[in-house]
Amino acid sequence: MRSFIDYDIPALAASLGASGLSPSHAVKLLRAYYRSVEAPDLILLKVGARAAAWAESELAPIASRVAARSGSADGTIKLLMELGGGGAVESVLMPSHRPDRAAGCVSSQVGCAMGCDFCASTRGGLDRNLAAREIVEQFLHLKDEAAAAGRRLTSLVFMGMGEPMHNLDNVTAAIRRIADPNLGALGWRQITVSTVGIVPGIDRLADADLNVHLALSLHAPDDATRASLVPANRRYPVDEIMSAARRFAARTGRVSTIEYCMLAGVNDSDEQADRLAELMRGFRAHVNLIPYNAIGAGISGRRYERSSPQRQAAFLSRLRAAGVVAHLRETRGDDVAAACGQLRRALVAPVRIT
Repeated sequence: MRSFIDYDIPALAASLGASGLSPSHAVKLLRAYYRSVEAPDLILLKVGARAAAWAESELAPIASRVAARSGSADGTIKLLMELGGGGAVESVLMPSHRPDRAAGCVSSQVGCAMGCDFCASTRGGLDRNLAAREIVEQFLHLKDEAAAAGRRLTSLVFMGMGEPMHNLDNVTAAIRRIADPNLGALGWRQITVSTVGIVPGIDRLADADLNVHLALSLHAPDDATRASLVPANRRYPVDEIMSAARRFAARTGRVSTIEYCMLAGVNDSDEQADRLAELMRGFRAHVNLIPYNAIGAGISGRRYERSSPQRQAAFLSRLRAAGVVAHLRETRGDDVAAACGQLRRALVAPVRIT
């Protein structure tokens, strides 16, 4: 059974027309649906009793539900979504410094196959890709969560569980629904897609011409260090992924973000800061330094620690002295299993690697 999420306006208008109903109801019905995960009162929308009855009988309700909710003292809210298609994923709502706004983070896969050693999402391997519908449902749940907190969801990052470039067809289909002014109405420039550096995916995302932003999870400026943290680096080394990020920026005009998780004694030396600054030379991008959220032992058995505040400050200072636009991300949700994959790992049985 199809859902409202499976339709764009022309497709829903065609289905209404085929059922002897006015195609003009499509816009009202879809706008109402995207306002909330709660079923809209179609009668009050004045689409008529016949159109309302058709929608209620022919279209499936939202299939996911919030199975667990974890709220931090800093206002961060992590949701564990139980999916109608099986499995569970995490979504996060992060309050803005502005009291009326919030940012959301959604997942693109159940589990993850990337094997990044410092990330909890990859512990059980990959179960499956999310359908576009399941991604959009995360967005709707986060909208409701923001509204309940007196805020409005104003930006969204594909930075939760999974590698978006390995599910790019469904990710782009979801983005089109979330950003469309007649559907989710979030706006194209309010969306960022993150990747560990899947070069063909970066190029395909540029080809899709969605006007969204790119975030590259770099985490080390040299191949030897990065390969020990991010196994995908063995296939796509640093120079190749940086070239892909530069191509994306040149073709789209969007400023990319370079994500860099600060790991004590691993990637936080002065020499590595200088090497990162060299990579950024002539590149219109923003480096986002991220304090590490500990997850215990990684897949390799190694336990990582967060770089000290002094080391973080020194690393940031060297980047800025070299002319790099860089910031240190404020830590969020340390008290609520904030690291990606931690809440799911604590509450859901691990999935098998497929």
